[in-house]
Amino acid sequence: MDLRISQATSRVTFHDSSVADYHQQWMIQFSRNYSNESEKQMRLKVFKKNLKFIEDFNNNENHSYKLGVNEFTDWTQEEFLATQTGGLSGINLTSSSEVVNETMPSWNWNVSNVVAESKDWTKEGAVTPVKSQQGCGKLAETINCNGKGLTRIVQGKLLPLSEQQIVDCDKINGGCIEGRATDAYEYIVKNGGITTDLIYPYQAKEGSCRSNISPAMKISGFGNVPENNERALLEAVSRQPVSVGIDARSASLLHYKEGVYNERDCGIDINHSLTLVGYGTTKEGIKYWLAKNSWGETWGEKGYIRFRRDVEWPEGMCGLAQSAVYPVM
Repeated sequence: MDLRISQATSRVTFHDSSVADYHQQWMIQFSRNYSNESEKQMRLKVFKKNLKFIEDFNNNENHSYKLGVNEFTDWTQEEFLATQTGGLSGINLTSSSEVVNETMPSWNWNVSNVVAESKDWTKEGAVTPVKSQQGCGKLAETINCNGKGLTRIVQGKLLPLSEQQIVDCDKINGGCIEGRATDAYEYIVKNGGITTDLIYPYQAKEGSCRSNISPAMKISGFGNVPENNERALLEAVSRQPVSVGIDARSASLLHYKEGVYNERDCGIDINHSLTLVGYGTTKEGIKYWLAKNSWGETWGEKGYIRFRRDVEWPEGMCGLAQSAVYPVM
């Protein structure tokens, strides 16, 4: 049985022995160990349920995307949401930050402006490799992805900035609990900048803030893309990577493997941050956003996802057009 995660589906016949064998191979591939046989059987049950969900979805040809196994396939939906998302639900999407008001750049947001038909900042050296934030630092990775991209665009170099500094020192965002991008950017402004990952390495948990560290990058502020406006968002992403919030509660998102994610029931109640790093159109004519996530390379298209672009509702797919923020140097 081929267990390569590049496959969109496992194509397993759902007999207990077949799934048990497949689960055992999956455990080896992902170095998964359980504390006892009882836990293993419980995880096997969850694994089988998720595998059935993946198979049933992929057997329906009326989708622009596929699901597949990844390192989270033995997790329940509740466990996944509790550890990989959180902290953004119910936020006020209208920021009152005085930093935003004082440093809003001079973009006139003329949405009739002509932008390139496609953009991929990963191909221009403005995006660092995908990380797994291991249940912590999800917002920090999104913020730093944008900061790194901006330094590459403006200064010609890609700095590995410190997610851990935001986790430890930005107390408004609650350490490992995900918060608002605007608050994290405001911390960077008021702190006088942010240092590199080499000086302040990632620990995947909240620690004591290390003060008096010289910054490697400074920003003068940040700006908000006009909300519920995918055309304005297109202009923003054509200029630099942009932080967005999404509703990550859809079960299909946990198991997303490839293609353009197009789920009408995805929702718009934001609870997770990621970074838009490009956009384009498939050969079938489907417009999409290219987003970098923080769930590791076994999830999605090596850690990335393509969301359908220009949907019928103003909030965007999974609400991604509601709260988009970018740093300003």
